[in-house]
Amino acid sequence: MKHSIQKIKSELGFHPASEKHIYRFDKNSKIGYWLIGSIIILLIALFLPWTQNINANGHVTTRYQDDRPQQINTIIPGRIIKWYVKEGDFVKSGDTLLELADIKDDYLDVNLINRTKEQLVSKEQKKIFYQEKINAIQDQVGAIENNRDLKVSAYQNKIEQYKRKILSDSSELVAAEVEYKIADDQLKRGKQMYSQGVISLVELEKRTGQNNKALAVLTEKQQKLLNSRQEISIAQIEINAIKQEANDKMFKSKSEIATSKGEIAVTDGDIAKNSNVLSNYITRGSQKWILAPQDGQIIKAKKSGINEIVKEGEMIVEMVPENVNFAVELFVEPMDLILINTKQKVRITFDGFPAVVFSGWPNNSYGTFAGEVTMIENNRNENGKFRIMVIPDTSFKNWPKELRTGTGVKGFALLKTVPIWYELWRQINGFPPDYYKTKEVKKSK
Repeated sequence: MKHSIQKIKSELGFHPASEKHIYRFDKNSKIGYWLIGSIIILLIALFLPWTQNINANGHVTTRYQDDRPQQINTIIPGRIIKWYVKEGDFVKSGDTLLELADIKDDYLDVNLINRTKEQLVSKEQKKIFYQEKINAIQDQVGAIENNRDLKVSAYQNKIEQYKRKILSDSSELVAAEVEYKIADDQLKRGKQMYSQGVISLVELEKRTGQNNKALAVLTEKQQKLLNSRQEISIAQIEINAIKQEANDKMFKSKSEIATSKGEIAVTDGDIAKNSNVLSNYITRGSQKWILAPQDGQIIKAKKSGINEIVKEGEMIVEMVPENVNFAVELFVEPMDLILINTKQKVRITFDGFPAVVFSGWPNNSYGTFAGEVTMIENNRNENGKFRIMVIPDTSFKNWPKELRTGTGVKGFALLKTVPIWYELWRQINGFPPDYYKTKEVKKSK
């Protein structure tokens, strides 16, 4: 039987050596070693570190509002006269974009500013006139006071003279009273002596004449004293009359001063109003030229023709600032928001910039850029997600200069570093990443 099989093999062309090469019954297999090695390597790999992360999409924006695209609006309504730029032009701050002509009737006068200045000058001259009038009236009041003081001083001097005269008249009156008393006593004794026949009638009449004369002198001295006292009263009345007259004149003058001050106040109001109107006219004239607020590029010209009418506050063009502090806004799912905090590190890839990303090993990725969370919104957006703001982390490397606002972004926030086996276990069970807060570095005092 064996010989028959060998005969058949020889007829079919089988060589005995080829059978050994095909079946290799004597060769030992190394598959088991490779399998064991692979398992060991896999077990070692399961203990390698893996950085948990949260993926989010967004786009490039700016950190500051004045770096974002902005509308350039008109402050006044007008008619377009001339354009100085076109869409796509780069302009510097203060460059003229277009010129407008006023269309309101109140501002069509070409000499409007000069006429308003003339009104302002007239009001200022009116104020000067009233001020000079006040000064003149005040001088007049001073003159009235001086005149009053002089007259009062003169009458007071007269009063002093009358007082001294009263002293003299009082002395003369006392002497006259003494003489009258003596004459009266002599008359009384003469009458007694005449009745007794001691003296003659002539002597009695003589004594009677002396008594009458002494009485007349006494009456004269009394009247003279009364006149002197009356003169003092008259002088006092004159002083009061002088003061009253001066007060009346000063009251009238002060009333005119108050009236003039009121006119000055009204004129000051008119001056302020005219100054405000003049300033508004000058400012309005400067608003006929629309200027670039900062360096940037002109886009989206809403008005393009000559003689087109623009309304107050209407957008003319839109402008994109040239020097921009870029940032990234990412939109995070609500369930991941608790894992995000400020100062947290983020890795970013930009649309159009090649990148090889290993999310679990960010340091081994290529083409990624580093960022830091600076703001987390507390309100959910229309897309149902929460917005976070990411700024460049220059300690890693600078962001590309070729970035443009609105460029698409993919980012992943770096969380806790865990072993790969733990991350696989978490993913299989559907558990969220570990709650992790970055530690803020305390500044040394």
